[in-house]
Amino acid sequence: MFKTIIDAFKIKEVRRKILIVIFLLFLYRLGCWLPIPGIQKAVFQEATADKNGFLGLLSTLSGGALSNASILALGVSPYINASIIIQLLQVAFPKLDEIAKSGEDGRKRINLYTRIAAFILALAQAIGITASLGSSELFDANIWGGASGGIAGIFIVCVLIAGAMFTVWLGERITETGIGNGLSLLIFVGILSSAGAAILEAITSIAGGGADAIDNLWNLIIFLIAVVLVFAFIIFIDGAERRIPVQYAKQVKGRKTYGGQSNFIPVRVNGSGVIPIIFASAILSFPYMLIQLISGDDAAKSYNSVMGSGTWLYIVLTAVLILFFSYFYARINFNPEDISKNIQQGGGFINGVRPGKETKDFLTKVSNRITLFGAIFLAFIALVPSVVFALVGGDLTGLTGAFSATGMMIVVSVALEFEKQLESQLVTRNYKGFLN
Repeated sequence: MFKTIIDAFKIKEVRRKILIVIFLLFLYRLGCWLPIPGIQKAVFQEATADKNGFLGLLSTLSGGALSNASILALGVSPYINASIIIQLLQVAFPKLDEIAKSGEDGRKRINLYTRIAAFILALAQAIGITASLGSSELFDANIWGGASGGIAGIFIVCVLIAGAMFTVWLGERITETGIGNGLSLLIFVGILSSAGAAILEAITSIAGGGADAIDNLWNLIIFLIAVVLVFAFIIFIDGAERRIPVQYAKQVKGRKTYGGQSNFIPVRVNGSGVIPIIFASAILSFPYMLIQLISGDDAAKSYNSVMGSGTWLYIVLTAVLILFFSYFYARINFNPEDISKNIQQGGGFINGVRPGKETKDFLTKVSNRITLFGAIFLAFIALVPSVVFALVGGDLTGLTGAFSATGMMIVVSVALEFEKQLESQLVTRNYKGFLN
């Protein structure tokens, strides 16, 4: 990967795109540290102290923006949830699916619907957070003076919504450069920032000495080794695939002979990436947001005690939702019927399988088996490493919150996708030079 980045910087056009991406990411990180005027930062820090809670997870994905009470505190969460809703609606309403498949105009309309849904969710989320923290200690009396809490609350809600939509705008500008998905890169730098801050905090506490300094040092070393092993396992599975060989018969047309070559259909073990985990987490955290908005902080805490991260009910529902969304996305990304038709129309066949319905049934069977292993892998990654990290981390509790399994999968997926995008830019540039 580092060689790809070095080669990319040697080409002026690609280097310019990379510098634009770095500048926009810098703007995002700067916004994550700019506080909302007139509020007490300590209130937000106390609310996000539990890294396993909804607000703590939201703060981790945003790189600590929520705990910093920044103008970009909501991050990309509203847009991600809006994307989930729009994609599910495309399955439920065929008309919406037709719009999405109607070319560039359809894509623009779907993006518009997603932005509108993101705005609505940002409004609900901002009101929910402000209402749950709407105590007398939240607003700075030196700035607001005798103003009512309602006016101050409306101001904070407006700032949070504006920050969320600005984050969406930044992500779209990054995507336009052609080097990676903008919103994914924003999440990527947010997670790395949280992880870096947690490691620095652990090193600082160890350097400060104390009776447990040596034990904490060994806990940190063992923890980092466990993180590296989990990273290696994720990368190994991410590249695993089942290759189904396809043979194409020779066709004689006039004086020319076509076909006769062999190819394969790649079926990835984890074809849906980290999306099932994100969807499962979003669905399980959405009721928390609604309860917080409608019933207040006490009801939200009661819900979190039953459905919070680490409870048995949360673990079971997470595994079931991951399984569901894995098969859901497998059907979207890998359609056995369409693939079997394309093979038959191209004069191809799978060895030992008749073209047509038998080929479709065979591909469906293979896809279901591979998807099952991929879903088990995702459920394992979503649940087991967090428990292992908690055991080997010892007293370094900040590390276990920053290094979530979901975050690690996002980091790996985005890094690999970023490398692929850079390689495609280099290949395109090299071909242009050859043709010119």
